Parts: sequence; C-alpha cells; structure tokens
Amino acid sequence: KRARAEVRADDFTRSDRLGDELDEEREESSDDFEEPRRKARKSKATEGGSTSAAAARRTNLSWIEVIKGDTKEIPGVVKYWVEKYERNRKSVIAELLTLLFQACGAKYRLQEEDIDEANVDDVVVALVKMARRGDVEDYQNSKRDLKHLKDNLVYFLDTLVGECQDGPLFEKDDPLFDRCLDYIIALSCTPPRFYRQIATLMGLQLVSSFINVANKLGSLRETTQRQLNAEKKKDAEGPRVESLTKRLSMAHEKITALEEMMRKIFTGLFVHRYRDIDPDVRMMCIESLGLWILSYPSLFLQDLYLKYLGWTLNDKSAGVRKASILALQKLYEVDDNVPSLNLFTERFSKRMVELADDIDISVAVCAIGLVKQLLRHRLVLDEDLGSLYDLLIDDPPDIRRAIGGLVYDHLIALKFNDLKSRPSGSDAETSEVYISRMLKILREFSADPVLSFYVIDDVWDYMKAMKDWKCIINMLLEDNPSAELDDTDAANLIRLFSASVRKALGERIVPATDNRNPHQTKAQKEMFESNKRDVTFAMMKTYPRLLRKFMSDKDKAPPLIEIMVYMNLELYSLKRQEQNFKAILRLIKEAFLKHGEKDSLRSCVKAIKFCATESLGELQDFALNLVKELEDELIAKLKSAIKDVWNGGDEYALLVNLKRLYELQLSHNVPLENLYQDLENVLKSFGNNIEDEVAAFLLLNMFLHVSWCLHSMVSSDRVLEASLASLLGKRDALLEQLEHFLDNPSRLQSDAASKNPLAYRVCGIVADVWSLFSKSRFVSTKLGVLGYRPDKSLTEKYWKICEPLLNVAEDDDDDEGNREYVEEINADAIMFGLAKLVATDAVQKEHLAPEIISRLGQYCPSVSEIAKHLLIALKKKGDVSAILVESLVIAYQRHLVVASSSGDDDSFSKKAIQETKDLASRLSGSYVGAARNKYRSEILKVVKEGINYAFLDAPKQLSFLDAAVVHFASKLPASDILE
Repeated sequence: KRARAEVRADDFTRSDRLGDELDEEREESSDDFEEPRRKARKSKATEGGSTSAAAARRTNLSWIEVIKGDTKEIPGVVKYWVEKYERNRKSVIAELLTLLFQACGAKYRLQEEDIDEANVDDVVVALVKMARRGDVEDYQNSKRDLKHLKDNLVYFLDTLVGECQDGPLFEKDDPLFDRCLDYIIALSCTPPRFYRQIATLMGLQLVSSFINVANKLGSLRETTQRQLNAEKKKDAEGPRVESLTKRLSMAHEKITALEEMMRKIFTGLFVHRYRDIDPDVRMMCIESLGLWILSYPSLFLQDLYLKYLGWTLNDKSAGVRKASILALQKLYEVDDNVPSLNLFTERFSKRMVELADDIDISVAVCAIGLVKQLLRHRLVLDEDLGSLYDLLIDDPPDIRRAIGGLVYDHLIALKFNDLKSRPSGSDAETSEVYISRMLKILREFSADPVLSFYVIDDVWDYMKAMKDWKCIINMLLEDNPSAELDDTDAANLIRLFSASVRKALGERIVPATDNRNPHQTKAQKEMFESNKRDVTFAMMKTYPRLLRKFMSDKDKAPPLIEIMVYMNLELYSLKRQEQNFKAILRLIKEAFLKHGEKDSLRSCVKAIKFCATESLGELQDFALNLVKELEDELIAKLKSAIKDVWNGGDEYALLVNLKRLYELQLSHNVPLENLYQDLENVLKSFGNNIEDEVAAFLLLNMFLHVSWCLHSMVSSDRVLEASLASLLGKRDALLEQLEHFLDNPSRLQSDAASKNPLAYRVCGIVADVWSLFSKSRFVSTKLGVLGYRPDKSLTEKYWKICEPLLNVAEDDDDDEGNREYVEEINADAIMFGLAKLVATDAVQKEHLAPEIISRLGQYCPSVSEIAKHLLIALKKKGDVSAILVESLVIAYQRHLVVASSSGDDDSFSKKAIQETKDLASRLSGSYVGAARNKYRSEILKVVKEGINYAFLDAPKQLSFLDAAVVHFASKLPASDILE
C-alpha cells in the first residue's frame, strides 16, 4: 500500500473511492450536475472532501485555479494526481509544469505530446519573452490575493512531496522532480522579478519538504538499524536479518537521493538568489536557510552553509539582517549546535555585537537577543559589550528595554554564570543581592540622576527585587556599620525606591517619545491600586524613621518625601496609624523650613498639598492646620530677614525664604497683605544694590501674589471697590518696579546678561503681567479699569532687552549657576513670552511681530519653532502681509547697515543679503499648493509693497527686489506677475 500524508477523516476518503466518484461524474449528464453538489454541501460524512475534490474536477478547473481557490481542495487534487500519474505520466507532468509556469504569471501551457522534446532553456526563453510583451497575469494588484496564492502554492508542494514519498519522488528513470527542479532553477535566474520570486519560493519550499521526508526516513533508518543489531545478536543470518538489511539500504538510498536534490537546489538557486536585487527574495532565502539548518543539521550545520547567514548580517536591507539574526538566534538556542558553530562564532561574533546598535530598531532589538545567547554559551567576552551598555540611555525605548533585559540577565541575575555565583537563600536575601548589584551599576551614573532613571526604567520590568519594598526599606534603615550603605549608594537606592514606586503605580519616570497619555485597562488599574496599598503598608510605620535619617540631605530628601503622594492615605485611618501620619507631616514641614533648594522645596509642597486635599476627616483637618502654621512661620521668617537687610545684614536668609515663599505660592494662594508692601519697599530702597537673584525672587513673589488676587476677584460673584482698588495699587506698584528695570537696562545688558537670571526673570514677568492685564481681556467688563496696554516706546525698550537673550546659544543657557531653574531661565521662555504678547494683542503686534520674524533664521531650532507657530497663529487671525513686508524690510536694512560699515569687504555684505534671501525663502515657502490660491491677495500685497519700498530710494534699495520680492512673486499666477 502507498503511504499517504495525514489528512482529516471528515474531509477526505480513500483514493479508490475518489476515482470511482470521478468516473461516475464523467458519465452523468449535465442535467444532473447540481444534485451531487447539493448533497456534498449537506453531507457531514467522510465523503465530504472527496465530493469537494470531485466537484473541482467536474467544473473543469485548471490546476492554477485550484491553487487560487479553497485550500481544502488541494489534498484531494494531489491524491487524484498521484493516482493519475501511475496511469498517464506525461499528461500529469505537463499539467504540473504548466502549473509552475502559470503560478509565475506566465500564460503558457505545455502540451502532453511536447514533454519529451521540450528543452528547458527554450521554454524559459519563451516565458521571458512573454513577460517582456506583458503577456502575463499580474498577481501584485492585491496583496491579499498574492499571499493566498503563495500560501496555497507552498501547501500544494508540501502535500505533493508527502504523497510522492513512496512513489514518484524516488524514480530512477527520468525522475519527475528532477525535471521540475530544472525548470524552477532556470526560472529563478530570469530577469522578470515576479518569475524569480515565485520560482525561488517553490525551490525553497521543496527543500523544506524534502527535509521533512528525510527526517522521517532518518527515524526509520535509526529504528531499522537498532532492530538489525538486535536480530544479529540472535541470529547472524536469516530472512529477518535480510529483510531489515534491505530496508536499511533502501532508506539510506532515499536519504542520499533527497540530499542530492537539496544540494542541486542550493547550488542552482540559493547561491544566486540570496544576493538578489529584491530584498524580499533575499529575506526568503535566509529565512529558509535558517529553517533548514535547524531542522536538518546533519547536512546543513557546517560552515559551507552557515557562512551565508554571516554574510547577510551586512545586508543593506533591514529585513534581511533581521532574518539572519533570528535564524542564528534559534540555532544558538539549541545547545547541541554550539560546538559546530565555534568557527562561525569566531568569525562573525563581532558583527553580531555591532548590530545591537543597528540603525533599524527592530534589528537592534533582535541582535540584543542574539547577544544574550552568545553570553549564555560564553562565546563573547565582557570587554566586547562595553558599547552596548551605553544604549541604556539611548532614545528608542525598545532598544533600552532590550538592553535592560541583557543587563539584568548578565550583571544582576548572573544567569550566564556558574550556579555557585547565584544567590541560593530566601527571597529577601535574593532581593538584597540583586539590589546591591543594581546599585553598583547605578554608581556609574550617580553624577546625573536623570541617567539613573533611564537605567532603572530599562531594568524595572525584569527585576522583581525592585518591587520588594520591605527589602529596600530594611537596607536603607540598616544601622550596622559593616552593612550600612555609603552615601552614594544610599542616594541611588532612594532614587531607585522612588522611581520604582512611580513605575508600580503606572507613572512614567523618563520622557516619552509621544505626548499621549497611556491607555490603562481595568486590570492595570486594579494592579496599580493594589501596588499603592502594598507601598502604603510597607511605609506606614517606617516612613518617619526614613525621614529622620535622610531629611537633612538635599539629594536624598526630595525623592524620599515625594513618595508620600503615591500612598493611600485612607489606610492610615483604617489601620489606626494617625500618629504616624501626623509625624510624617511634621517632619515634611521641618524639611521645608530646613532646605532652600528647588527640588527639596517642591517635593515638600507637593506632599503637604496632597495630604491636605486627599486625606479625610481628622487627618485632613490636621493637614490644613499645618499648612496655616507653615504659612505663618514662613511670613515671620521673611519679615525677620527683611529687617536684617534693613539693618545692613546678610541677604542669604531673605533669598532662601523668598524661594520658599515662591514655591508655596506656585501651589496655592498665600495671604501676603502685610508683606507685599515690605517686598515693594525692599526693591525701591535697595533695587540697585541688592543681589540679582534676590531682586528676581522679590519680583516673582509680587507677581504671583498679584495673580492670585486677580484670580480671586475674577472667581468672585461680586466685585468690592476696596478689593479692586487694592489690586490696582499692587499691580501699579509691580509695573513701576518692572518699568524701572526697562528704563535702566544697564544692569540687564551687561556682558554677563546671558548668565544673569535677573534679565530672564524681568522679561518673563513683564510678558506675564502685560498679558494677564491686557486691555482686550477686560473690555466691556466690570474690571475694565484693570486693563493695561504699554505704549510703543516701552515696547521697544522691552524688545531691546529681549533681543540679546534670544541669540544666546543653547549650550550657554545651561550654565552652572542657573541649572536649578533652567526651564524658566532660557531663550525658549523669552520667545514664548514675546509670542504670547503678540498673539493675545497685549501689545501692538505691528511693532513687535516684525522684529521677531525678521530674525527667524538667527534663532536656535527650539526658539525658531516657537516663532513659526506664532506666524501660523497670526495668519489664522487675519492678513499678515504688512507684518511680512516690515520683517523683510528690517532684515534688509540690517544688510544696508553692514554694507555701509564694511567698506571694501564684500564678505559681510554678501552674508547679510543672503540672510535676507533665506528669510524671504522661508516666509514664502508656506504658500504652497492650495495656499497659493487661498492667500493670493496677501501675496500680491507683499509683492506690491515690496516693489514700492525698492523704488522708494532707487537705485540704492533695488537689490531688495532680488533679495525678497522675487520669492513671493514666484508664488503668484502668471496674470498677476504680468500686472
């Protein structure tokens, strides 16, 4: 009997029944054609598949239509074909070869009578000519149909080889598959890309199918060999021994024949197509080779074949590199393969490590997984991985996560080391060991806490010890000198603790690549809530001890205090831990009055505000009373510091308490009715002699108080005359102090202006006050008297102070003295303030907007981006032609000034005129596509006004036409240009 591929019993019947069915179908008349089909659809018995195949035959479907059709039809058709092959070889060979041609898209049919005379080269040349004429079927129109065709073709070939394994596959006279291989190899080398794609697919699949048969025969050969050895021990000769010997010989011959066909396809097809111009073909080859080596190592696991995987690690296509890496990763996963890979590893391991920093993210992530396998087998040295650890702080999060897994496995869990080096104690001991190893890594990044957060974020998903809150707390509270952490490790552990708590509650600890809020499922929210309870229970009794121990350290206190906002305060009442809650708040208040650094102050304010708003009942009352006590104590300290300054004392106490008041006012309204006048008097009396930073924080606190007063008034149902008069007086006092700095800019425009926080602070506060009290806000309201609009001269003074600050290089912004408030003291903040004034009509935009836009090419990228958004906002509000013309004129006049002052040196003049051209090009570049018609009148105004300006002082200003006008004129239609 012929062995057959395994199929489902409810789909197919015996082949003899199929043949009988087909014979009966040929005799039936066309009138009875539909009846068997209806029965077949309704039948649930075993003849369903046979009837399906018979239906396909009686509708005279060609083989290519069967491939395009339902996958379930294919096994029945293959069975029928194998039976038919025994009766009429040539007919079936012609059908099979025709199928191969038509699968490639060629409309070519090989006739039965031409089989013997057909020459492979002649047929393939004819197929190529058909492709050149376009006489081919295009399968590329639909990706879905193409994928269906390829999948069915692969399934057909695999089923065919399986059905032929006891018959046509091993014919010795004119073998069927040898003939097919000749055509497939020839088609794979033709110029038409689709021919090569499909022919390569068929050739590669045949090797995979041959391997499946060879593996079955290999198992049979091993079983037969064992039986033969057992029989020889019983009886050296005999019919049983002779039968087994013959079976063993036949299995060996068949395996040898299969391997010969595999080699034929490899040398005739693979070695040419693995470097095909089409990356899809190359990727197909490498994926198949990886599968062959893995499934049939006795033939393919040798350097003769492995080298192709190594060479394609340098392929220019990311998909091919990734396919090679994935193939190698699967090979290294099998321990028995490693000895045979030694020479290959020596040659290509360096390239494997380099690919971890590949330009394609998916390739890099896969390469990191491959490096893990190399480490597991100790095939690379630690010294070779130094560059990989730098990727812990790389931008793509996928790469960072992959490197985090590598770091955890290799340096923390020591999965690739001897078992002796792994912790074998309890979970707590294991967590402590792992955390200690993590601290060694963080020590390398201790100079920059931001980088530490990146490392923690990368490793967090893999390291459960980071969520062992009790272990971390115990390590921090350890009093034994031999086990106590040093200062650096303690700071890093507190950072790790704080970051891990935030991660456990679903917060990001590093900047995201997008600004979207992550979607959280119901299960995730429940998990985060559970984590919050666990953190609260772990910290409830030990938090006061931690604060007492580390409260005085400015580096350790902020992250430790901030953990408070991630706790479930309700549990303090439920577990009767009110005294611990009160102790924590008192300690945080003490820390607030002890520190003067921004991070420490903000973490304290954040924690106190959280407790005052989120706690309940008695605990909330206590928190609110503590806030009032803190405000009173701080105001008393400020008054004392001001008195010391009046008496000629040091300004340090005043500065520190002003910072504390500033951070507190950022959170909520602090009543300063009696203190506001004192702050104003200090500025009036000591404005020119007081330190710049003190003056800046005096202005900031005055501004915040005025802002809170305005907020209270706007939120109120009725406006009291006394309150309005008080606010008006405070606003005028603040404006007076700001105008004093604008009228006397020498203090802000010194050589060190770019490093002086006062210059940035004054410009920022001026923009905020002018915008907050803009006349347009209060027009036709009861608060109309509060409206304010600066005159042109004051606006020009303000611009003269801002202009040099906008030209400060990005690197110069972040000098050592201003890092604490770098996000508030930089060129971006200045440009944002200017843009806000123009966009909200707080100033006359005709004065300020042209000045801003005329220097568009001189700003750093981030500042330039804000200016571009301002221009977009102005366009949405109305015609900007006047602003554009004025901007170009200002830029051009700077060129004239440079030209007159440079004398004979044309280089400066050329540079200045080029800046004008670049500006005109950028401004006109926004009028593209449909915008040219939408803003046609606006462009025309720019051109006309530009021409008028150019001829206003001809010929001196005629170069303005070439520098600016021509860029806008080119955006006009022909009729307007002629006009």
